[in-house]
Amino acid sequence: MTGWDITPSGVDSVISLVRDSADKMNKGIAEYGVGLNGAAQDAGTLAESSDATGGLVALALAQFAEHYEVDTVSMMLSAAASANGAIDATNAYINGDLEQAWNAQRQAVLGPDVTGFLAGLRSKGGK
Repeated sequence: MTGWDITPSGVDSVISLVRDSADKMNKGIAEYGVGLNGAAQDAGTLAESSDATGGLVALALAQFAEHYEVDTVSMMLSAAASANGAIDATNAYINGDLEQAWNAQRQAVLGPDVTGFLAGLRSKGGK
C-alpha cells in the first residue's frame, strides 16, 4: 500500500467525466428499452385478432432483452460502483487511512450484485 500518490482534484475531474458518461449511457439504455418496447408493439401479431398479444418478432425482441438484461444492468451498476469507490478511496487517502483506501478501491472493482438489484426492481414492479 505504499507509494500512493493521489491528487484529489484530479480524481474529482475524472469522476465528473465518468458521471457525465454514465448519465449518457443510462439515458441511452432507457431509450433502448423504450425503442425495444415500441418495436415489439409495432411488430404485429400472428393472428388478426384484437386479443392477440404479439408475434414472433415481439417474442424475439423480448428474448433478446432478457438475454442481455444482466449485462446491461451490470454496466450501469459497475460505472456507479467505480466512481463511488474512487471517491471513497480518495477520501480515505486524504484522511491518512491507506488500509481503508485500499479496501474501498478493492470493493469498487468487485462485480455488482445484478441479480439482487433486478430482484429488487421486480419486487417493486419495475422493469
